[in-house]
Amino acid sequence: MSPNHLLAAVLDDAGMSRAGLAQRVNDLGARAGLALRYDHTSVGRWLKGQRPRGRSIELVCAVLSERLGREITPQDIDLDTHTDGSSGTSLPAFVERAPALWTSDHRNATTALETPAVTGMAAIAPVWEWENPPHDLDASHRGSVRVGTEDLEMLRGARTHYERMYQQAGGLAAKPRVTRFLAEAVTPVVRGSYPDHIGRPLFRAAGGLVAIAGICSYDCDQQGLAQRYFHQALRMAKASGDHAFGGYVIALLVNQAMHMRDYRQVIAFAEAGIRTAGPHLSPALATDLYAMQAKAFARMKQSTAARSSLGRAEDANVRIRRTEEPPETGYVQPGRVEAQAAEALLSLGDHRPAMRYAKEAVGTQTHARGKVHRLATLTSLAIACRDLDQAVVAADATLDAAQGMESRRLTDRLYGVHRELAHHTDVKAVREVAEKVETVLSMPI
Repeated sequence: MSPNHLLAAVLDDAGMSRAGLAQRVNDLGARAGLALRYDHTSVGRWLKGQRPRGRSIELVCAVLSERLGREITPQDIDLDTHTDGSSGTSLPAFVERAPALWTSDHRNATTALETPAVTGMAAIAPVWEWENPPHDLDASHRGSVRVGTEDLEMLRGARTHYERMYQQAGGLAAKPRVTRFLAEAVTPVVRGSYPDHIGRPLFRAAGGLVAIAGICSYDCDQQGLAQRYFHQALRMAKASGDHAFGGYVIALLVNQAMHMRDYRQVIAFAEAGIRTAGPHLSPALATDLYAMQAKAFARMKQSTAARSSLGRAEDANVRIRRTEEPPETGYVQPGRVEAQAAEALLSLGDHRPAMRYAKEAVGTQTHARGKVHRLATLTSLAIACRDLDQAVVAADATLDAAQGMESRRLTDRLYGVHRELAHHTDVKAVREVAEKVETVLSMPI
């Protein structure tokens, strides 16, 4: 059962409380001879995804229509079918539904923040639909605002801006700004007027921003919300006709599945991205997909498969030409494949080769966020190799690199570093750096 973001958005537009909606539905029902006893908790259940029974949907629409001065249909408040606004949705319907999530998230609505992650077929369906027909034959739209190439440039520039903000400051700091931009700047553009030749690059550009919102949500540990954003971005990739961009979004879903320890889904989704992007798959994206497959196989203790995927990742890595890569793959920076290899080999217990990879990754220039992850991995490997001097230096550097960043994922890495150091606090230098990590983690920020 998924939260009803459309109903939440319309209710907010109407300026009506949950109790107010319930009372008006009861009153309208009474005039029709119905004895209804809805209250604010009833409306809360609707917002969480439960459907009103009988004629109640019709009454809810009537109440909201009267309040807003325009017709509200069951489709307008997501009470016709169960959908998250992306999977199984026609492009015109998607354009109308998708911004409800952005608005709810921007306003910190409970329906957005409590969005659960879906599993099983509900998680697989958006990927399957991206891979298979029917394709969107027309990406045009009729609205009140004319959209042109200048709007596309604005969206592309915004994506770069917010990606850099996320990389330098973390998802907790960047997410409110991204969601505000989506709700206030992107919504009128995607709902505007544009022909097919503008619509396709528009969905490509807007999809890039939606993907950044998903990345920030992931970094805030709002996994259900992140998943919805990624599914929306994948729907936009299909509308844009850009297979390479779709492959990038698949990589984001793969990374999330890795975090959620669904290793079989990591392998399946990575295969889908590689297969469907086909000749459009950039070397950087291939590098990352194969490397994440290797990590998943390693976690499942399938050594041969892990090493085979790692070899493919390294082969793809040497073919990367940054000037020929799409902007989204900029996260596949020098040293990333070595960092992924180190993590895979660590899972397999092959510590010495993993240490060589980890040192090479740390010695390569990257953005602030990537540096924290690489140093944390080096710390883990140094402890595994019982090189406590190296572990102390790496842990101290990890703390320095994490300064000024607000990220649940990086906080998790620090907790992991602290747990590993805690086994060796009989050594003075280890105890001192463990206390420094503990002090940082105890800060109420």
